[in-house]
Amino acid sequence: MKKGLLFLGTIIALIIAILVINTMTLTSQQVTSSPVESIYLPNDIFEHLSKSIQYATISLNEDAIPDSTAFLGLHQFIKDVFPMVHKKLSLEKINDYSLLYTWKGSDSSVKPIILMSHQDVVPIDQPTLNDWEAHPFEGKITNDYVLGRGTLDDKGSLIGLLEAVEKLLEESFEPKRTIYLAFGHDEEIGGESGAAAIVSHLKEKGIHAAMTLDEGGFLAENLIPGIDNPVAMINLAEKGFASFKLIVETSGGHSSQPPRENTIGMLAQAIVNLENNQRPYKLVNPINYQLQYIGAELPFFQKIAFANPFLFKNPILKALNAHTTTAPTIIKGGIKNNVIPTTAEATINFRILPGENIESVKKHIQQVISDKIKVEPVGFLTNPSPVSSISSNSFKTLEQTIRDVFPTSIVVPGLVGGGTDARYFYEISDDVYRFYPIRISPESMTRFHGIDEKISKDNYREIITFTYHMIKNFN
Repeated sequence: MKKGLLFLGTIIALIIAILVINTMTLTSQQVTSSPVESIYLPNDIFEHLSKSIQYATISLNEDAIPDSTAFLGLHQFIKDVFPMVHKKLSLEKINDYSLLYTWKGSDSSVKPIILMSHQDVVPIDQPTLNDWEAHPFEGKITNDYVLGRGTLDDKGSLIGLLEAVEKLLEESFEPKRTIYLAFGHDEEIGGESGAAAIVSHLKEKGIHAAMTLDEGGFLAENLIPGIDNPVAMINLAEKGFASFKLIVETSGGHSSQPPRENTIGMLAQAIVNLENNQRPYKLVNPINYQLQYIGAELPFFQKIAFANPFLFKNPILKALNAHTTTAPTIIKGGIKNNVIPTTAEATINFRILPGENIESVKKHIQQVISDKIKVEPVGFLTNPSPVSSISSNSFKTLEQTIRDVFPTSIVVPGLVGGGTDARYFYEISDDVYRFYPIRISPESMTRFHGIDEKISKDNYREIITFTYHMIKNFN
């Protein structure tokens, strides 16, 4: 008995020692900051952003034709407002609406960089129109904010990028490396006519960049318990996107004589089975980096969990949504309340974790549901992206720029759960990152694609300032 207790005590002591040692050795990954001087930005920058919002460059669905009046109007506005950009940079239009600017560098031996944003925005949910503080395409300017669809996603970044380039040109700045500005027009519906076509164009020209930078990372405020400082998320990769349609076909019948296998019942059971058999949580590289960088900044007792994922992995991965998600999004079936339908359909959307793919998701569906149900891919599909490096010079330059412009921030690599145009650029870039310093809090998170989308004037100045210094630091 004593020997057993002694052995148990030894094991417990060993585990505690391992926990403490791992926690103590998890040290901060943050580089030393050298705060930059502020730059002068006139108040007309807000008028420029406001005006860009007034062009309703909406992407409705994959089959919709772009509104030429809105997109071409935005193009003319950009040309009028940023004359130096159009004097010093060359412009190519891809598929009529996507814009590719080339800022020629002085040293052709240095790999270029690609800076991205997208022109299009999501539509307004019409029943919510009266819930907006101002019309979503008015671009209203208040004492503290610019309001309207696109301020956060993604005209704030697009116009802010152009403001930074225009200012650098006014200061006679000449880049050492060539810089491409790539502005797709259909990101919100998959980017196949915009970003994908830009990549094909650059590939044909033999262009291979050191880095591509897009939206998809931000400054998180009060989103991580235990960390009071803003967390700058540089996302290294993104999940894949795939939707599958489940189709049930039966002979139907009269509701007074229901068969043993009811069309809608079978479909409902399939949905329940998928929701009850979620894909497993996995500690993939972007998430592992995230744990290391965040964990080092936490108070000691919270730090223990992040420093010892072998014991605390599951609750952390669940909190980070580190798995391939399953979401029923559309359901169709039935024509009358006394008729059992012959067909019923449901669409299930999956956001695919790196390490899995479209085919593995389809196989999972087929294993979980009845073999009497058809499974068909539907709409836009893409596998998870590769994972970019955290040791490259490009990452280090981004990291240093963020720390210099935002000295109190904590830089953290990560994984974006949604999709961006950046996915296409791995083919022509050593590394692809997602970050613009848009400040996101629990309150503002709901404004993405939601009601009262807006950006603070202070934050918009920060976006321009960051981009200005980032371009300089890469040259």
